Amino acid sequence: MEYAVGKTGRVIAVRLFEGEDIYESIESVAAKEDIKSAAVFITGGFRKADVVVGPKQEKPKIVGNFKKFEGPGETLGVGTIYCDEQGPKLHLHAAIGKGDETVVGCPRGGASTFLVLEVTIIEIIGIDAGRKFDPEHGLNLLRLG
Repeated sequence: MEYAVGKTGRVIAVRLFEGEDIYESIESVAAKEDIKSAAVFITGGFRKADVVVGPKQEKPKIVGNFKKFEGPGETLGVGTIYCDEQGPKLHLHAAIGKGDETVVGCPRGGASTFLVLEVTIIEIIGIDAGRKFDPEHGLNLLRLG
């Protein structure tokens, strides 16, 4: 286990509109505001997303098992922002539902907003954290210190 202790910095409220890309929008706010580490909360609607619902394969490298969500539907999610060499990267997990269909996982693949998505970004200051590529797993993983 690795851990670091920081403090709460700024709190940023964001409203996304119909069709806006969720990852692109949140990462662009983080870059503009120079946020290196943060907790993220989302509430609202998804138009569509390809959602990682677990691994399809674990070895030799992890390959995601994707489920397509075609909305519109409701969502509630939590995530983090940590930087890699290119800047802030969002890692988000959410429950997304429409009628009797519920998908829980990591929304990716053009995840876009339905009508409105409320985003709260809580900056974490005073920690040394970032994402680094892990060749064994083929993923950008969180590293502390």
